[in-house]
Amino acid sequence: MEIPLPPAEELALIDRELFQLDARRHYLLGRREWLLRGQVPFVWGGGVQPARPGRPDGAAEASAPSAQNVLLVLGAVLLAVAALAFTLVSWGSLGIAGRGAVLAAVTAAALGTPAALLRRGLRSTAEAVAAVGLLLTVLDAYALYAVGMPEVDGLAYAAGTAAVLAALWAGYGLALARLRTPLPAALLTAQLPLPLAALAAGAAGLDLGWALLVTAALDAGLALRRPGRLTPWAAVAGSVLGGAALLTGLAESAAAGSAGMALGSSALLAAAAALGVAVAWGAARAGAVFAAAGALAAVAAVGGPLTRELRPSWAAVVYLVLALALFGALRVPALPGAVRRGLAWAGAGVAALEAVSALAWVAALLAGGARVLAQVWSATTPPPADDSGAGAAPVVALLLTAAAAWWLARMLPGRTEPGVAAVALGWAGLFSAPVVLGLPAGAVLAAQLAVVLAAGALALRSASIGAGPGIAAGACALAGAVSVSVAALDGRLATFAVLGILGAAWAAAAAYRPAPAWARAGAAVLAVGYAALLAVALGALLERPVAWWALLVLAVPAAVAALGPRLGSARVPAEAAAGGAGLLAVALATGDVPVLALVLALAGVVCAGAAVRSERRAAAGWPAGVLFLAATWVRLAASGVTVPEAYTLPVTAAALAVGFARRRRDPEARSWTAYGPGLAATLLPSTLAVWGDPHWLRPLLLGIAALAVTLAGARRRLQAPLVLGGAALAAVALHELTPYVVQVVDALPRWLPPALAGLLLLAVGATYEKRLRDARRLREAIGRLK
Repeated sequence: MEIPLPPAEELALIDRELFQLDARRHYLLGRREWLLRGQVPFVWGGGVQPARPGRPDGAAEASAPSAQNVLLVLGAVLLAVAALAFTLVSWGSLGIAGRGAVLAAVTAAALGTPAALLRRGLRSTAEAVAAVGLLLTVLDAYALYAVGMPEVDGLAYAAGTAAVLAALWAGYGLALARLRTPLPAALLTAQLPLPLAALAAGAAGLDLGWALLVTAALDAGLALRRPGRLTPWAAVAGSVLGGAALLTGLAESAAAGSAGMALGSSALLAAAAALGVAVAWGAARAGAVFAAAGALAAVAAVGGPLTRELRPSWAAVVYLVLALALFGALRVPALPGAVRRGLAWAGAGVAALEAVSALAWVAALLAGGARVLAQVWSATTPPPADDSGAGAAPVVALLLTAAAAWWLARMLPGRTEPGVAAVALGWAGLFSAPVVLGLPAGAVLAAQLAVVLAAGALALRSASIGAGPGIAAGACALAGAVSVSVAALDGRLATFAVLGILGAAWAAAAAYRPAPAWARAGAAVLAVGYAALLAVALGALLERPVAWWALLVLAVPAAVAALGPRLGSARVPAEAAAGGAGLLAVALATGDVPVLALVLALAGVVCAGAAVRSERRAAAGWPAGVLFLAATWVRLAASGVTVPEAYTLPVTAAALAVGFARRRRDPEARSWTAYGPGLAATLLPSTLAVWGDPHWLRPLLLGIAALAVTLAGARRRLQAPLVLGGAALAAVALHELTPYVVQVVDALPRWLPPALAGLLLLAVGATYEKRLRDARRLREAIGRLK
């Protein structure tokens, strides 16, 4: 009875066995490589074999395959060059009989030698000689034309010669079946007779297209009926000629001036479509590609005559309808899977092309609404109009494509792309429809506002329609809201109505609990943003200076801070948006320094009010202190104060006293909390004032004070005094040394600073790890301070 090993022991055993197998494999590979280097003869196509008795090693093809192939290719190329030189240069030195005899003898020898070489097993050499023989037959045909039939049309002779050579090469390849070159060469040569004959007969356009298509059909029949070595060659040749015929038909259809003139090209396109679908039906590979090409040809064949008398925009709609009909192939189980996929791909491609062109038209049309920004609240800017003459065609195209995409989304429940396309295209069509219909400005605004609200409501239902379509609906709602908001700036009433409706809608969406988290967060941000825009509009309506608008905008972050926890899951995005509104208020107030100081102080009050709650103390406490400090500095600058210490030192003294009392009650309190605000209140503005003070007294006093603070921090092991005092001391020292440094730098040669910088970099690089370790120790030492 076999007892299984424990898992750990069994794993170790497996690892040892695998290691031994790898070692044995590496040994055998090394031994094989040593043998192939010349110890054992290598026979082409037969692997490693011992040398035959009685036969010298050099008599067989004993070279490595790569070297042998290189030699054979070079030999064939040299023979071909010699044959060309003989035919083109030395031909005139022989008589007619001599010329014929030489070419016939050389060609016969070149074509007959491969049979003997194959019997001796020299297949690669036979391939090279056979290739030379095929080239000689081409030269024979050229010589026959140049000497015996110079009056014959060159294209006609080339067509006949191509047909004869293709037949001869095919027979030669069938006779010597082991050769790989003749049959593909015959197949490729067989592509030329019909197109060359058409050109010789003066054919152009459709006639040439038919010649190409017939040749492609013959290739397709060969590839489908006799799978084998020629199948890839026939498939490639047929694809190239079929594509050329398709392009010819499309070009002729586009150039047709009437429906009757387009019938000929439609017949060619219809034949190409039938060929593509037939190939897709029987092809084992790439069937969907041929089916898609055939479907595109069918759409062009039917649409060509139908669209000759229509405007380009409505002609595009006709093509779109024909392409959308191809989606019905998905519901036909009798069709092979590749054919169904190809037809659907073709329909999707045409629909996507038409949808993109329609979206570009809609974007250009709606961009005209930005003209309102040139004259806000003028009530004179008309709604954007369509000047391209496209009419309602792009809207119809968008709605049709949206309906088809929605149908596909229902047919393919696992894919989100059709649903996303349906939402985006449907929104674009509905949003641009009022403009296309030429409705009055108020009606256009109301209709577009309704479309925006509908898109927003659809985004809230992402759980039922899918995440992808829901996100697409949210993006459409945002884009539409921006467009409607810009258009509403034409009139005061429209501005307040649109901003108020959209702001209320976003606030309601943020409070809608069944909505996904991303939708509620986005709605909260938009609600705060629209509230700030309403405040700006109200400030403009009151005709106050722009700086005073900031006070109205500050009401928005104050309201968000007051609501606090009642915002639920939308609290964080709402507070982030409120921070953006606060920055907007500061930006608006920058034109009036006293008002800016007031705005900074009120913003500090808002942050301090938010910091009252324990969960926001860390996030809002520091901003509140920074804002209060900035408000103080701005106020001092606005009052023309040149000695800020007279105002900051009392604050510093009081703050340090409060911090000292807190440290006595709570020895674990951080020095940044206890002493940081008080020290920063004086050190920072005084440091800034030093750089604009040409006298020596302030730098001296500030340097002494900074030194004392630094020493106190080092002695008490307190981080805030050490860092703030050291930074201020370094700034003062740099200020005092700057003039001398400038003088020294001016006196130095120009090459010396770069040289010193290079040496410094080399030294730092050489001791990089030690410097990094020292910096880490310094950071850890500072971090251990309180």
